[in-house]
Amino acid sequence: MLAIDARTRLGALDLDASLDVAPGTCVALAGPSGAGKSTLLRVAAGLLRPAHGVVRCGEHTWLDTARGVDLAPERRRCGFVFQDYALFGHLRAWQNVAYPLRELPRRERRARAHELLERFGLADRAGARPAELSGGERQRVALARALARRPAALLLDEPLSALDARTRAGARAELTGVLHTAGVPALLVTHDFAEAAQLADRVGIIDAGRIVQTGTPSELAAAPASAFVADFTGAVVLTGTARSGERGLTVVELDGGGVVSSTDEVRGRVAATVHPWEIALEPPGAAAAGSARNRLAVDVVSVTVVGNRVRVGLAAPQPLAAEVTLASVDGLRVRPGERAVATWKAAATRLVQHS
Repeated sequence: MLAIDARTRLGALDLDASLDVAPGTCVALAGPSGAGKSTLLRVAAGLLRPAHGVVRCGEHTWLDTARGVDLAPERRRCGFVFQDYALFGHLRAWQNVAYPLRELPRRERRARAHELLERFGLADRAGARPAELSGGERQRVALARALARRPAALLLDEPLSALDARTRAGARAELTGVLHTAGVPALLVTHDFAEAAQLADRVGIIDAGRIVQTGTPSELAAAPASAFVADFTGAVVLTGTARSGERGLTVVELDGGGVVSSTDEVRGRVAATVHPWEIALEPPGAAAAGSARNRLAVDVVSVTVVGNRVRVGLAAPQPLAAEVTLASVDGLRVRPGERAVATWKAAATRLVQHS
């Protein structure tokens, strides 16, 4: 178990966060820039000493400010993957991997490095320098180096951000395999919830130095604790005032106009959240189809193809977006400037208190 508890002030950031990572699992700390996610990672690695804090890994205490314990980074058995990978440009791939093993005889260092490079499919690139490697290959060398000392924990700072979009998909799949076979607690930070959801078993959402909600990716998406969490997970967020309606439903009168219904029982100022894939589009004036209770007249402002789906940006009194199939876009002639009706079910609308 990797347990981190840190409280410190760093410029405008007031960090007060605690996080546990179980052995053999991966937790992603996700949030916007400046939220404190990399700061917490640096505390765990020993690269930053907080004003108050405790870091424990298994039976070992790496940091306890109250007791004056603060192990140097090299004495903490953690593998660290930097955002830019921080490979030594003058060293070959195998030498980069072997670098943390300087206390071992050269033959053992080289054998361990080649063993890891073979595991990552880089046996034939062992003699290459970083400038001769692709982005994905550099990432794998950095991972191999992080695992060289057989760490008790693995820490990763936005491990995919240095890759281009085409390389990122394959690297993400490889990284997922590494994280779930390393057998140690793994903590990574990212600003991308979709990336966190694909890589991690659990996700902690951090905002302004506080971890505001933790859970599995599906739990966070299905039941966000706040409008911030809903927005960060990719949901549409519509603000308004909730009151009781017919048939046990809650009615939300939206700011700027329009009404939506929800099965949640919340009253007063709320954020009504719905995921784009729950929203369907119909032509204006069409008879209501299906059981969708919520219907808002919208203007199409953008159409973006994402894989085999299409994300449609919509303008209403409050902006929203729908994620639909290519076939439905063609069938409805969805184009920027066209009018449409956005529909979704009351049960798909989650409500959270909102000031």
